[in-house]
Amino acid sequence: MQGVIALTLLDAWNGERAARLQSALRMSNEEFAEHLGLAPRTVAGWHQNPETRQRPDVQRMLDGALQRADDGARQRFEHAMRAAEPEQQRDDGPQRLTVALALVQRDNLVLLVQRRDGGALHWQFPAGIVKPGASPADAAVRETYAETAVHCSVREQIGARVHPKTGVYCEYFHCDYLAGEAENRDVVENASVAWVAVADLGKFIPESNIYPPILEVLGGTHV
Repeated sequence: MQGVIALTLLDAWNGERAARLQSALRMSNEEFAEHLGLAPRTVAGWHQNPETRQRPDVQRMLDGALQRADDGARQRFEHAMRAAEPEQQRDDGPQRLTVALALVQRDNLVLLVQRRDGGALHWQFPAGIVKPGASPADAAVRETYAETAVHCSVREQIGARVHPKTGVYCEYFHCDYLAGEAENRDVVENASVAWVAVADLGKFIPESNIYPPILEVLGGTHV
């Protein structure tokens, strides 16, 4: 894993990369802050402002935290860094519309938003359009915070498909809850947000409408 360490030491840390290291270490904001010797509000600020470049002393703290990490954490960090690399732009036609969806799990709960669809309401996972050249994984994290005030980090990509009803290309990400109380921050698009028990997911979203790998990730405990 020396390549990962060298890459990070040569490049500047920003809030986004620091948050990926936190996720790889599987620490809450408070745990990561204590691990680095910083205030929890500083760590929380990295999630709110992912492009913020760190001070030299904080850069050294993050370098040290990565060097001290075990092999498992370093592998998770490497995977997150690679997953965030923008895809090559295609020159042979218009870029497809991509939507990133976040399956945010907090113990046996998952986060849902109640979307306004004309005069109807329906529950779904937090999601947002991926801007050209942007990372779908980062979009999933940012849109989740923008819609619900919940900080999360990507654990893994669940899969991708062309949605059978909308025809939109969708990428699905399994995310870990980090911090924040769920609230409806987008009252125009959403009517409500809620933490729902995995066992009750089928009461909110018909199983036929759920991307099958999501059910596999949740361990088949839905109803």
